[in-house]
Amino acid sequence: MLSVWRNRTFRRLFTAHAVALGGTGLATVALSLLAYDLAGDHASAVLGTALAIKMVAYVAIAPVACAAARRVPRRTLLAATDLVRAAVALALPFVTEIWQVYALVFLLQSASAVFTPAFQAVIPAIFPAEGDYTRALSTTRLAYDLESLFSPALAAALLTLVSYDWLFAGTTLGFLASAALIVSTVLPRPVPAAERTAGVRAGASSGIRLFRDVPRLRALLALHLAAAAAGAIVFVDTVVLVRDHLGRPASAVSLALGAYGGGSMLTALLLPRLLRRFADRAVMLPAAFALPVVLAGVAALTATTPGPWSWPALLSAWAAVGAGCSAVLTPGGRVVRGCAADAELPAAFAAQFSLSHGCWLLTYPLAGWLAAGAGLPVTAAVLGVISLGAATAALLIWPRTPSPVPAVHQPA
Repeated sequence: MLSVWRNRTFRRLFTAHAVALGGTGLATVALSLLAYDLAGDHASAVLGTALAIKMVAYVAIAPVACAAARRVPRRTLLAATDLVRAAVALALPFVTEIWQVYALVFLLQSASAVFTPAFQAVIPAIFPAEGDYTRALSTTRLAYDLESLFSPALAAALLTLVSYDWLFAGTTLGFLASAALIVSTVLPRPVPAAERTAGVRAGASSGIRLFRDVPRLRALLALHLAAAAAGAIVFVDTVVLVRDHLGRPASAVSLALGAYGGGSMLTALLLPRLLRRFADRAVMLPAAFALPVVLAGVAALTATTPGPWSWPALLSAWAAVGAGCSAVLTPGGRVVRGCAADAELPAAFAAQFSLSHGCWLLTYPLAGWLAAGAGLPVTAAVLGVISLGAATAALLIWPRTPSPVPAVHQPA
């Protein structure tokens, strides 16, 4: 994995992405505590709705924005979205109403819906070789894991000194630093001009057609749903589970989210070696089937009276969810790349971004509203059933011997 660090462009781009994600991690903790202040024991419903709005922005904006962005230099586009996100983060500490949270979250995530597919589409241009690309994917996954692990730990430390409002200032600084790094980086040339002249609608729809036509990609979408069902309970319900069910302080919310990041990071470090020995299918499907088993344990945990064992059990469960989600999601870029020609990659990654976040659009509000209305045990059980059904669908859709990719979608 260390070989990818010899590439200066990737090194700087990864650093920019990691810094921005670090700020996002601080915002995740702060937003949870802000929701708890505004809504009390209904914080799960508020967070579920806010995260659903985030997914609406991702699903609706990513394909069209990515297609339109073919006409905009990549460096300009990435830096501009960082500046927009910094401005929104700066405004979050001043909200006093729940609707204001929703409006700012939509603006923030609309910018992210442009940034992330554009960032993903640059990586194959930096690393055309399959082995280097696999290592770059795992390294990129580590950026998300660093956010999940170290940002909550940093937030926990900062919360002993300042109020959570100041965490949003850290988010703003992260986005500004990311923009500065991107501006100073020379990125690979985008797809040829003939591809850029294609209409926005055609560019947005071509990736969707790719997912419709290729069984491996339909299975990948089902796997995203399995991971979304498990991940939703972590990101939506942790604050209520920790503060109300277990009666722990605000800093414990950060530690619980950090456990998720730790499991995800360890798995990402192991994946390059695993993927040299096993096919993507052999790694992703078992991980997907492990997730509903963990959710069954979470249902049992939340249905019983808390005891001395409850806190370590929760940390172990969240670490297991992080590991399973990482094993399911990280190889997804390899699957997409194997099903698309080079010129189709921006549209393919935009479609993956949009469709996969459609899964989170389902599970985020479900995790929030069920927790507020029916309780945490029912929430974990329902999400576990969804995860199991999605994993089973992926098993049935993804053949052991992949069928040929349609001619128009064959990689170059």
